[in-house]
Amino acid sequence: MNNTTQQTDDAVTLGAGTLDRAAHLRGDAASLWAQNGARVLPLWSHKPFCNDSGGLAFLETDHPTVVDLAQDAIFMGIDDAGAAVFAVDVTRTWTVTQVAELQEGFLDPSQQRVDGLPDCAFLELRAVMTLLSPWEAEVASTARGLLEWHGRHGFCAACGAKSAMTQAGWQRTCSSCSAPHFPRTDPVVIMLVTRGNSVLLGRNENWPEGMYSLLAGFVEPGEPIEAAVRREVFEESGIVVADVTYIASQPWPFPASLMIGCAARATSETITIDPLELQDAMWVTREDVALSMAGMHPTLKPARKGAIAHYLLAKWLADEIE
Repeated sequence: MNNTTQQTDDAVTLGAGTLDRAAHLRGDAASLWAQNGARVLPLWSHKPFCNDSGGLAFLETDHPTVVDLAQDAIFMGIDDAGAAVFAVDVTRTWTVTQVAELQEGFLDPSQQRVDGLPDCAFLELRAVMTLLSPWEAEVASTARGLLEWHGRHGFCAACGAKSAMTQAGWQRTCSSCSAPHFPRTDPVVIMLVTRGNSVLLGRNENWPEGMYSLLAGFVEPGEPIEAAVRREVFEESGIVVADVTYIASQPWPFPASLMIGCAARATSETITIDPLELQDAMWVTREDVALSMAGMHPTLKPARKGAIAHYLLAKWLADEIE
């Protein structure tokens, strides 16, 4: 029904942009839910329901486990066959069986299964995002981001009264002052900073030992992307950069970012890290990055596959980014 081809090395994971969101239909979600062929993706604690063969596990909207959840479902859009696709949070309505211990931190590897649906499990999106088709990855990431937003914004920012989901999950409306509220996205610049044959990498103290990645930081209000790149690199590492260029973007719903991938040329070399931002930073040669990406470096671990940092580094190694 939809393209099930897995992500390729040339694609930005979660960033296919192929989901037909059909925004003009959001005011008629109830009738869409009742249509033949309509299906829904359950999420538990922000984890998408996946089948054991590696794809998302959708249920028909009349399935007994979800049939009463229409009011809380988010309309994602329509699929290639013209059928409606929804997502719904089942954290409080489904009883799950824990497989391995739920873990907080960099990545939760645990699974949660449901009686009566033996071939499916709730899985951490970061663990499966490169296994999904581009369309599935976009559905799962959009659903995760929207459900996270609803969970954090149950009250009106204008008057403090309780708000309610409207427009099929794409808006919240205050029950008291009627103020509308819309999902937020926080822009983040992530930078491939090079100097000759080397790239600037840094690490956060919470990351697995040996893992390094590209520097990144939030864009501030009123700030152009290019200025944010220059400011963030200097604040975190003391490196001055020039020739900032945009490369690609990636939605990153952990919880609500849009990663804006850029390249920049360093005009200084001495690193002075801000210990409040980074645990360490260093220049790494192209050869060492290649070994790391291949899993052959003795100490250096690469950025997670599927993250835009991995994508940008791969492009640089292939001489597609100067």
